[in-house]
This record gives sequence, structure tokens and C-alpha cells, in this order.
Amino acid sequence: MKKTLVIIVSFICLAPSPLFAKGNTTDQLFDAFKERFVLAFLKIYPDFATSKGYHVYDNILMAPDNGYMKLQVDFSTNYLDSLNTFSYAALNDVNKTDYKIIENELKTIIWQTQSAKEYAWNPSVYNVASSFAYILNEPYDKLENRLQNFYKKMGFIPEYYVAAKANIKQPAKELTELAIEQLNGGLSIFEKDLADSLQQSSLSQVLKDSINVRAASAARTIKSFIAWLQSLSMGNARSFRLGKDLYEKQFELDIQSSYTIDELYKAAQQRKENLLNEMEKKANLLWPKYFTNTAKPKDRFVLIRKVIDTLSAQHVKPQDFESSITEQLPELTAFVKKKNLLYIDPSKPLQVRKEPGYMAGVAGASISAPGPFEKNGSTYYNVGSLEGWPPEKSESYLREYNNYTLQILNIHEAIPGHYAQLVYSNKSPSIVKSVFANGSTIEGWAVFSELMMMENGYDNSPEMWLMYYKWNLRTVCNTILDISVHTRKMTKEKGIDLLVRQAFQQQAEAEGKWKRVSVTHVQLTSYFNGFYEIMQLRDAYKKKMGNAYTVKKFNEKFLSYGSAPVKYIKAIMMNE
Repeated sequence: MKKTLVIIVSFICLAPSPLFAKGNTTDQLFDAFKERFVLAFLKIYPDFATSKGYHVYDNILMAPDNGYMKLQVDFSTNYLDSLNTFSYAALNDVNKTDYKIIENELKTIIWQTQSAKEYAWNPSVYNVASSFAYILNEPYDKLENRLQNFYKKMGFIPEYYVAAKANIKQPAKELTELAIEQLNGGLSIFEKDLADSLQQSSLSQVLKDSINVRAASAARTIKSFIAWLQSLSMGNARSFRLGKDLYEKQFELDIQSSYTIDELYKAAQQRKENLLNEMEKKANLLWPKYFTNTAKPKDRFVLIRKVIDTLSAQHVKPQDFESSITEQLPELTAFVKKKNLLYIDPSKPLQVRKEPGYMAGVAGASISAPGPFEKNGSTYYNVGSLEGWPPEKSESYLREYNNYTLQILNIHEAIPGHYAQLVYSNKSPSIVKSVFANGSTIEGWAVFSELMMMENGYDNSPEMWLMYYKWNLRTVCNTILDISVHTRKMTKEKGIDLLVRQAFQQQAEAEGKWKRVSVTHVQLTSYFNGFYEIMQLRDAYKKKMGNAYTVKKFNEKFLSYGSAPVKYIKAIMMNE
């Protein structure tokens, strides 16, 4: 590891020097700087590089010790100094946005290391499984080459977990439990999946034996770390709540919103009230159809809940959950094409798979997309398994993801949501926007795409609209819940009441969301923030373009800027 650090330090010392060669414009100089910066960043963060499809450093695992933390701060300070030598006003619109994204990324590294110090209280950050799984499972190179990188990378695991133990001080109980769950889930990569891949490979038996020995050692190291976490006393544990000061700063850096958390909270409360009014109208309309000769409740929460509960009873069987998702994706693609909403690239297949164990415990469905350096990589729709669930928990989950909302989930995660957006993002001419993707833009587009499909006639029934409003209310309540829990000390009892009584969620979904808000922070605001900003941009752009506006033009124009923060995309689109 020391050898690796020496190489990287020397690289950094040579890297940032944008100053003003003759004959070059400011934008040309900045383009060259961006390329140097991205390559240097990928070298210092090899796991991140792997996830983005840049496989030069697949055989390296950086131990998160004090030397590495200092290296990150020095790197960020160095490149911030270099960035500041450019005249922001002299850059074109694309480079102005890239400037802000780079600046934000570097400031985030310094803040995370020196102020937030999540490495000391969140043991779940020490999970190596994801990058090893990527190397093992993604066919970006010959299996034999990937296995050799896997082998070399495993050699760093012992010192990695020595550093992890040294870092952890007063970990939050909920985050410690999450770490244990995910670390256990990732053991199969070293104990089973690797053996299966070795069997398929043409490596020599001697090398296979060496790899197996190192894998057994890696698994023992991870199990030892799990046992160490289990032995920690939680009597003096840190609260999982971030607190207002840290939360506000992380929101500013992660979301890069046009709004403060107080402004977003107020907007979410207003959206919640608007949705409840619309839901009450739909419930009144549907009541005679489903409750003939039954008196209508006067309490609107009871009225809406009764109609939703009736509709929620229509759902697939537990064993058919994953296959039903697979079957619906072609229908969504056909609708998008028929309505001319967006170009869907047929050369980028989407594969539905069971959620890997090392990802368990946070979200029930997600997309894993190839990075911008991996043009032919696979995109996965990860679906949480219901296998082994007791019948009552399974029923509650399926009532939440019923025949109506499962369609909206697929719109959000797949088409034209995350899957379509990430394909466009990886085609962006700005590598900075592709590499440092803004989570709120990504989630906001997925939420926006749900409404966009409904507005264009997707299953235009009162039942579907009611369930769409319920689904969108969940997005809104994500923001209310996250801000309330981490900055306003909302109790679990009040959080569950918000989700179940006021947002009509099933108990299993609400319990899962409470777990999520206790092991993440800020990320749950990304959905509504992105949606809110995109809706405002859409309305302003529609007014600007007048009769020249079309849904497809707006969608493709917006997506062409990659996964930049919405406020920067808005500045460009409104000033063209």
C-alpha cells in the first residue's frame, strides 16, 4: 500500500498546472484541466473508478488510514487552488457547470474528512463487497484477467480492516446493524461466487489454489470484523440523527439545490396538501363503484384509505413479483415510442435480477448502470426478494407494490425513468457530468417521468390516478420525514403515523422507510427536490418556447446535459 501512495502523491504533485500556454483559449485550457483532474481522481479512488467502468486500478484497494485521509484532503486542496486560477466568467456554459461540479466535489471531500467524519461513526462505509462483485460479475474483460485483479485486490483486505477498526469511534447502533447485515450478505462473493468463476476459468491450478487460499483469508478477515462490530458496546453509541448543522451542509453539497432545507420542507408540505385534495376527489368518485350502499366516511384520511386498501388487494403472487416486472418493461417501452416522449436506445438492454445480498437493507428496488467509461456494460434492475418472508409481511409488501403502483415503480426505476436517464447521461459530452452525477437530478427525473407518463395518457383511469397520487405523496413524505427525523427529532411513532395514516402506506413499507431514514441522511430529499426543480424548469421552458414546445424536445434537451444539478441545467436552457 505504501508503494501505491507514493505513486499517487507524485502524480498529484505533477497534476494541476493549467497556466496559460500560448495559443490556447480559456475553454481549451479548462478542457485539458478537466481531463487531468478526472484521471487523477480515478487514481486516488480506485473503487469509484471501477464503478464508473474505468478498470486501470481494479487491483488496488486503498486502506482508509490516516495517510489516505490526508492524501484526499491534500489532493482536494491542491486541485481547488488550481481550479481557482481559471476565470469562471470566461468559460462557456458547459465549462461553467463543470467548474461548479468539480468545486463542489472537492469541497465535499474536505468537509466529509474534516467535519462530518462519517468514517468514525458509520461502519457500513467499510463494505468492500460491491467493487469485488463488479470485477467478478461484469464481462468487461476476459474472466482470467478479472480474476487476477480480484486476487491482487484481495491482498489489501487485511490492512483495510485494520484501518477500519482504528477509525470507528462511537458508531451509531442502526448503522452498525446495517454494516453487519451487508457484510454478511457480501461473504458469498468470496466463499461461493469466486469458486464458481474459478471453475469456469482457464487459470492454472496453482493460481486457482492461491486465489482460494487468499479468498478464505479475506472471508476470515471480514468475519472477524463482523464479530468485532457485534462485540462493541452500544451504551455510548452516537445517535443516527445527523443534526441540523451537519444536515444543512450535507444537503448543500450532496443535493446542490436551489433551495434551503426549510424552503424545501415548506414546498413539500404544500405539495402534500395539494395531493390529499386530489386524492379526496378521486376517492369520492370511486366510492360508489366499490362501496355500493355503504355510507361514505367523513374523515378524508379514512375515506381515501378505504378506497386505496380495496385497490391494493389487486397484486401479484410473491413468487411472480420479479417475473411480472420483467414482463411489463416492453409495454412501457411501447407506450413511450407510441406517444413520442423520448428516444429509447434499443442497443442498451436492461436486465432484471434479484437484489445482491451486499446491497440488502436499504431500498427494495434500484438500478445499477454501467459507468461512462464502459459503453457496452449491462444495466441491472435490482429487485428485492420476498423469499423466506412470513405471509403477513409478504402480503403487506405486495399491497404496497400492487398492480397499479408496480407499474409506477417500473416507470421510475426503468422506462422512462432511471434506466433511460442514465443511458443519456453516459452519452453526455461532458465526462465531468457523467462521472460526478447529481443524485437529485437522477431521482428527480425518475419522479418527473412518472407524472409525464400519466399526463400523456398512461392508463388514464381514476384508479390509476389515485394510486399515482399516493405514490407521489410517498416521494413528498420522504422529504418531510428525512428533514424531520434528522433536524427536528421526529420520533418513530410520529414518523410511522406520517407514512401510514397520512400517506396511506402499508406497515411493511413504513417500517422499511423508517429503517432507511435511520441508516441514510439527505438522500431521501433528492426525489422531491429534483422533481420540484424539474417541474419548475419544465413550466418556465414551456412558456419560453410557446408553440415550439414539445414533450420530446424538452425531455431530450434536458437529458442531453447529463446528470448535472438541475439549477445549472436550468440556467443553460433558459438562457439559450
